[in-house]
Amino acid sequence: MYEPIRTGPSGRSVRSPMAGSTSDFPHRSREEELDIQLAGHLAALLAVTDELRALVPSTDLDTAAERLADQVARLGGGHAPARAPLTAAREPSALHQRAHALAGRALVVAASRADTAAAILAAERMDAHAAAQGEPRKLSAAG
Repeated sequence: MYEPIRTGPSGRSVRSPMAGSTSDFPHRSREEELDIQLAGHLAALLAVTDELRALVPSTDLDTAAERLADQVARLGGGHAPARAPLTAAREPSALHQRAHALAGRALVVAASRADTAAAILAAERMDAHAAAQGEPRKLSAAG
């Protein structure tokens, strides 16, 4: 009834990662994983910011795009993020909603990894996109 695990041609037994053999896949620290997540959220926010710049050019969006690109490059080991050419494609209000959500995600990850510069930038972008949608700019104090 019981058949033992057979060995491969090299003579080693077949072990699963759950059984303790962890050399078969790459490992990253929690901080490295958070860096990757944060860079991804900021890169997505940069893409939406670039779309907004095409629809509604402004110095605020230009500055935000530069700062976002700097943060993505910092988190990506100095590699500049890929940038799409500016083309007006969508409704600005939908882009502001998307950017607000992306900035919120970036803020959560930045706060969890204690990245003050990225957290401040994400919070500023949340405020800017909320204001562009006509929402209150600051969170009210709970009480």
